[in-house]
Amino acid sequence: MSDTSRPAPRQTKRFEQKRGAILDAAAKRFNERGIRGTSLADVSGSVGLMTNSITYYYRRKEDLAAACFLAKIAWLDALIAEAEAAQCPEARLRLFLDRYCRGLAAMATGERPALIRFHDVRALPSPQAETVFAAYNAFFRRMRALCLEADAVAGLGRTARNARTHLLVSVVQTMRVWIDRYEPDDYPRAGARVADLVLNGLAAPGSAWPPGLDLALPDPEWAPTDAFLRAATILINEQGYRGASVEKISAHLRVTKGSFYHHNDNKDDLVANCFARTFDRIRRTQDAAEAAGGTGWERLAAATATLVAHQLSEAGPLLRWIAVGALPDGLRADVTRTMHRLWERVAFPIADGIADGSIRPCDPSIAAQVVNSTIDAASELDRWAKDIDAAAAQANYVYPLLAGLYAPPPG
Repeated sequence: MSDTSRPAPRQTKRFEQKRGAILDAAAKRFNERGIRGTSLADVSGSVGLMTNSITYYYRRKEDLAAACFLAKIAWLDALIAEAEAAQCPEARLRLFLDRYCRGLAAMATGERPALIRFHDVRALPSPQAETVFAAYNAFFRRMRALCLEADAVAGLGRTARNARTHLLVSVVQTMRVWIDRYEPDDYPRAGARVADLVLNGLAAPGSAWPPGLDLALPDPEWAPTDAFLRAATILINEQGYRGASVEKISAHLRVTKGSFYHHNDNKDDLVANCFARTFDRIRRTQDAAEAAGGTGWERLAAATATLVAHQLSEAGPLLRWIAVGALPDGLRADVTRTMHRLWERVAFPIADGIADGSIRPCDPSIAAQVVNSTIDAASELDRWAKDIDAAAAQANYVYPLLAGLYAPPPG
């Protein structure tokens, strides 16, 4: 009989090195093409292995993807553990962001292995999904405890704390979308500015809340394809471009594939129209804020609140930035260019607000990315703050973004 009480033998150093190289290559591939758009052969070719050899380490692609996500979560947990040494929540947040940005810089220069982005996590099947989601949920709770412990802000209930934690986590995760515009040596400087924005908000003393501008926009006239557009948007946000198949879109609406093709020529045209619908909503909201006038603060706050409310409405959600990564080459370039232009546009009311005194001095470009990442992540807000509606989101999500993570609840 074997002695099961003995510990399993340690893996050799060579085994660990090869496994690390596989995770590095896989993370890069998954980030570029998504889980469904990447094969084990793609990864094995990157590390000089035959596909059959890579199965010695990970039997299935989904096991490899799950290992990448768990490695990312383990890294974030290590950063949290390091930040816990700081004496107060604000200092912990600053330390966490500093270490996070230094880690991103090391990845950018090749000094440390790449890590997967979370954008495709919902493409994982069972049972891998349950393992990764449990680890991610535990990470979310640790982030909440690190920066938003129960007494960090007086008067916050669990829903409000979860909403603010989702805001913080979303800002952190989205930094990977835009930080590569800077030199890696400047990543910690960018992180310090993000920390300042998250902690202190954008409002100058005396800027009123809620914003006085009403940007209620009528939805465009209903068309028979609108239901398909919304269903496709929801599924693309959850499962990526390749995961949102014609079959799943049809099943979501409880219609046949024949009905799908009666209203749509093909999936790619539908996806392009989903992005056009999202861009139209963002652009019309931004235009309405500019037309309404007012201070830079009023225009920024009104546009942000309006778009977050849209995310939670029956007409929402908007397509997320995470949907771009796995798009076919023919769609990706134009979509990425348009999304970047609309995100950069948010810097205009911020700069105007700094000039007119309604927004405190800050970096308008980085502030725009912080605002946009919060709007973008609002499509998942109700996953973390159960049953939250537009009014509660304005008080517990938009307000802390603009007034600061530790601002007391609005009266």
